[in-house]
Amino acid sequence: MACQKSSLIFTKIAFKLLRTNLFYIVLSAYFLTIGNHTLFGQETKKKPTSFPAKNQPITPKKDSESLQSKSIKKDTIKLDSIKKGKSILDGKVKYKAKKYAKFDQKKKQITLYDEAELDYLDYNLKAGIIVFDYQKNEVYAGRLKDSAGNYIQIPNFKQGTNIIEPDSIRFNFKTKKALIWNSRTTQQELNIKAKIAKKENDSIYFMKGAHITTAKDIEDPEYYFLVNKMKFVPGKKVVLGTTNLWIENIPTPIALPFAFFPITETNHSGIIPPSYGQSNDRGYALQNGGYYFALSDKYDLAILGDYYTNGSYATRFESNYANKYKFNGRVNIRFENLITSERGYPDYAKSKIYNIQWSHTKDPKSSPNSRFSASVNLGSSQYFQQSMNLANIGSTLNNTLSSSISYSKTINTIPQINFSLSTTHSQNTQTKQINMTLPSLQASVDRIYPFVGKNGIKKGFVKNINIQYNLRGENQIITTDEFFFKKEMFNNAKVGFQHSIPLSTNFKVFKYFSASSSMNYNEVWTLNTIKKEFVTSSTPPALPTGSVVTSNINGFDAFRTYSFSNSLTTTIYGTFNFGNNNKIQSIRHVMHPSVSHTYTPSFEKYYDTYAMDASGKTAQYTRFDSGIYGAPGKNYSNNIGFSLSNTFEAKVRDKDSTKTEPKKIMLLNNLNISTSYDISADSLRWAPMRLSGGTLLFKQKMNINFAATLDPYAIGKDNVTRINTFNIEEGGSLFRMTSANMTINYSVSSSKDDKSKKNLQGAKNGGRDDDLFGTNTDLNDNRDSQFAKKGNDDGFTGFYNAKIPWDLTFAYSITYSNVANEKKIASNSVMISANTDLTPKWKVGVSTGYDFVRKGVTFTQIRLNRDLLSWNMSFNWSPFGQSYWGFFIGIKASVLSDIKWDKRNQPDRILK
Repeated sequence: MACQKSSLIFTKIAFKLLRTNLFYIVLSAYFLTIGNHTLFGQETKKKPTSFPAKNQPITPKKDSESLQSKSIKKDTIKLDSIKKGKSILDGKVKYKAKKYAKFDQKKKQITLYDEAELDYLDYNLKAGIIVFDYQKNEVYAGRLKDSAGNYIQIPNFKQGTNIIEPDSIRFNFKTKKALIWNSRTTQQELNIKAKIAKKENDSIYFMKGAHITTAKDIEDPEYYFLVNKMKFVPGKKVVLGTTNLWIENIPTPIALPFAFFPITETNHSGIIPPSYGQSNDRGYALQNGGYYFALSDKYDLAILGDYYTNGSYATRFESNYANKYKFNGRVNIRFENLITSERGYPDYAKSKIYNIQWSHTKDPKSSPNSRFSASVNLGSSQYFQQSMNLANIGSTLNNTLSSSISYSKTINTIPQINFSLSTTHSQNTQTKQINMTLPSLQASVDRIYPFVGKNGIKKGFVKNINIQYNLRGENQIITTDEFFFKKEMFNNAKVGFQHSIPLSTNFKVFKYFSASSSMNYNEVWTLNTIKKEFVTSSTPPALPTGSVVTSNINGFDAFRTYSFSNSLTTTIYGTFNFGNNNKIQSIRHVMHPSVSHTYTPSFEKYYDTYAMDASGKTAQYTRFDSGIYGAPGKNYSNNIGFSLSNTFEAKVRDKDSTKTEPKKIMLLNNLNISTSYDISADSLRWAPMRLSGGTLLFKQKMNINFAATLDPYAIGKDNVTRINTFNIEEGGSLFRMTSANMTINYSVSSSKDDKSKKNLQGAKNGGRDDDLFGTNTDLNDNRDSQFAKKGNDDGFTGFYNAKIPWDLTFAYSITYSNVANEKKIASNSVMISANTDLTPKWKVGVSTGYDFVRKGVTFTQIRLNRDLLSWNMSFNWSPFGQSYWGFFIGIKASVLSDIKWDKRNQPDRILK
């Protein structure tokens, strides 16, 4: 019994021990499985059996990953009290290397060798060798040496959009601090290299012994600014200490105690330094100085001015604006107060001139059914002749200034309705006369075919009958500079409206002839008419006596006219074959003869009589004389018109023997002959014959146009009046040439793909868009070459070049006049412009001409430009007439555009 009892006690004790050991065995197996976790406040570590695979991210293991083991069943014991391990890294690390990637778990370092690359967070690092200490969160990068001992694979450190290329770098990802040796970075147009750079955080760098340049080769720049100490904030600014300019590694006397360069992706406000100038009439000057306001991303403003020591001054307001996908434009307002000589001298003079330019373009996609545009160039007629600060000296030869502002809209109804509202301006700089429409209205209703159904075919005389309605209204003003936009300008304004309703049709006759017939109804409304009367006594209001007085009458009045017209035309083809063995195989001649007839009845009912003198002699006039849309005709007209247009084209054998098809060459683009015969006239029934033509030669590079007027009637003894006698009957030729003119324009260059820049500023000023009157010189910005860039720059900078690019523009004009039997050459002049590249960096150009009638040289300009890599140097000289010269040298980059020297000698002679 005692034995059994003792045996039972032993069994219980053994069971308890076994149960206790089993618990610890299971618990030990569990913690061995989960690996590196905290156990009773101590950390157990497990070394990896192998390195991570190449290009695979290194990430700290999570506790949940250990539970993936299939060998351990899920335990029901809760371990919430056990703390999870903290990750060493803040993100994934991606790396690669060409030779090897060494992973040291003990030192917690990754070593990448040869074409190494590391990506961590938003950082990207490329170098010859990279050592990443992920326990300290630091990275070290450096260069390698090749077999020749040269350094290769320079580190490239990128954070966001900022890039630094040093010789070596040490960077801490936690503190964002770094030490950089021989760093290289680019901020917009600035290239910066520093011996030692210290990165404080993501936005501040301190540098020592820095070189700042805009040269492309930062290792051997043609110039640089040597800075002792500097503070660099990427994307915002560069603040410099003592700064000295070095050119070709030679220090210059140009130095500053401090400097500041703003760096921004958007426009930045700032001062525009002036340039120095001198004039014998006005003294010394500061020109083109002012301030630039970067008001917003959509518009800006520049205020510029000039000042001369004799008191003359000028101001300019320039603004550009744009709204993406909607519109863009530019405004330029210029005012000058001119003083010539000094007060008390006989040549002392004072005047005020101005010029306003505005261009506006609307994106057609923003509103397809409406359009708005503006092109304005108005001001003082003598602005470009007298201005002391010209954007283009060639603008002094402009004879006209013109402007146009228009708005049009289409209403998509059936029929369609179109209307436009516009204002136009034309100004003669010689006569100072100004013609304006303020405003002009045009509206039209699309054609209506009353005898055709909705989907019918318009064929035949009846079905082609159509009707249309047009409306035009104008407020026409003719004035001069003296009264421009003053009360007197509006006193003589003429207002009128014109309604036109054409009814027309077209059809075929005898299969080969196209015929058309139309009737046009015209109605004119006016608010201005005249009255003529012979004044014999002075009555209120006081009028001169014994003369015909024309009085203006304000009030509504109207007249109505109608006319008929018919035309018949066809096309005739003719080919002259010379055989396939000849060089010219065939010539094709195409003729378009046309005969027209117009009939306009007499509208004598709108005419009145007035006494011409005290004897009672009378004459007829209409009160609608001098109207905007003319006056009704007193005599009926019954004219037959004749016209013939011709084109000549040849087929020639191609020089390339491999081509089987002949080459087509245009001999004459057009050769037009036209005249008319008035059936209703009592005499002089034949109108003068008009002959005109044109062609293109030398691979369509030379454009030749000619025209002549041939009169069949002779001229009277007074050499003015045409008489009702044919010229041949007076012993002359069949026709008497009264006038003729010919123009030749030729442009050629050595480059097959000629992408010459046009003289846009010259065209805006009302002149030509080529360089026959000289190239445009933007006084506010001379950083670009004054020559167009042609061809590819092969980098040759020597004094000899086997390929010399060139371009040539040639214009010739001659006019013959014989209206009064004078038989003389009215004008005969030639203009030429030539540019050439002596080397890819040296460019020379000249514009000149000669007037054979006045026997003098026309406007002449000599141009010279030198591309100094990061700098640009230009020289302009006009040796004749308004003699002037200008010299400029400055840095091309806009961020350093204020570093320049600009000297100009203003023309002393002023055209009045």
